[in-house]
Amino acid sequence: MNATAPPARSISLAGGGRATVRPDGSVRTVQSNGLTINRGPQGQRQIVTERNGQRLVNTGPNQGYSQRAYVTRNGQTYVQRTTIVNNVTYTSVYRSYNYYGVTYYHYVPAYYYRPVFYGWAYNPWPAPVYYRWGWYSDPWYGYYGYYYAPYPTYPVASLWLTDYLLAENLKAAYQARADAAAAQAQPVPQANAQANAPADQPAQSGNLVLSPEVKQQIAEEVKAQLAAEQAAASNPQQPASSQDQPPSALDPTRRVFVVSSNVNATSDNGQECSLTSGDIITRITDTPNKDQNVTVLVTSTKKTDCTAGLMLSVPVQELQEMHNHFREQLDSGLKILADSQGKGGLPSAPDTRTVSGEVPPPVPETGLVAKLKAQQDEADQLEAEVKRQNATGQGVGY
Repeated sequence: MNATAPPARSISLAGGGRATVRPDGSVRTVQSNGLTINRGPQGQRQIVTERNGQRLVNTGPNQGYSQRAYVTRNGQTYVQRTTIVNNVTYTSVYRSYNYYGVTYYHYVPAYYYRPVFYGWAYNPWPAPVYYRWGWYSDPWYGYYGYYYAPYPTYPVASLWLTDYLLAENLKAAYQARADAAAAQAQPVPQANAQANAPADQPAQSGNLVLSPEVKQQIAEEVKAQLAAEQAAASNPQQPASSQDQPPSALDPTRRVFVVSSNVNATSDNGQECSLTSGDIITRITDTPNKDQNVTVLVTSTKKTDCTAGLMLSVPVQELQEMHNHFREQLDSGLKILADSQGKGGLPSAPDTRTVSGEVPPPVPETGLVAKLKAQQDEADQLEAEVKRQNATGQGVGY
């Protein structure tokens, strides 16, 4: 990335709004009537619509979430999200607040386990566990065999949880690539036969891009969050005040982030690149600039993503979403551990009972698939109009 990238074209849309188009004619961004489209250099598309108090985020066919107001309690404002991923729908709650004029969202668990369960997950198990994951023969695992391999054994739950959340993110990255390829009528990404492990065995660690040292840094983040959850479990219905407090993503003790969705970034010389789910970045600066961005170091990335070692400017809101997703996946992994304790080689847990969190879980929003489809159709029409204007030179500038 030494050469300076040629400028993108700016287009004033005939129906209102603006768009940018890359020199090769591909759409980069569109903003029109409350709808924003961001397309990465690999073709992945994110669509965000904010209208009438509802935020609709679309990350692929039948993939995305709807966010809207939920409840206000004890001076705290909560929003609910209904999310659909691979045809599975679930709900989550976030506490919203402003910090320096920017709205942030803080993930709120629907329930907590007893403190002793978090201690079981935090401390070493009686003996290392040999665990067989169910995804050894999945396409994503073979495709990313050069990048990632699970631990051979698990002496503590934090390592199991680290592999769980990395696997979930890489699975999402593979699906996003497949969706982008299908939308552009390209071949679906296939696994490298040499990298694909037998169905009943994990890949060998070898010289993996995601090194054991970086995985250990993620495991330390997992342990820190387990300790925080254990402390919160002692008084689960009492929210910590978030007003006038920096978002969790700016906590000086929290540096390493697992990318959980596509992030389009630009280097100092204007070259574009993308971060995708399962990439690892490290926050370098603690104080946001005037645009509410911080500097991150690209630590570990997959092929075709931003180069490792690159410094990028990333919005704090993006980092906060990564942290929220990290917490959601950690809770999902803990539920699997609680439900599977004493089975499949996992040790027995002392207590897996739960207590309710700050607010009750919301009812899933109905009709989300139809809303995402309508949003996708609207985005398709806008992109077609952008390409038409770009081809004719209508509204084009630099």
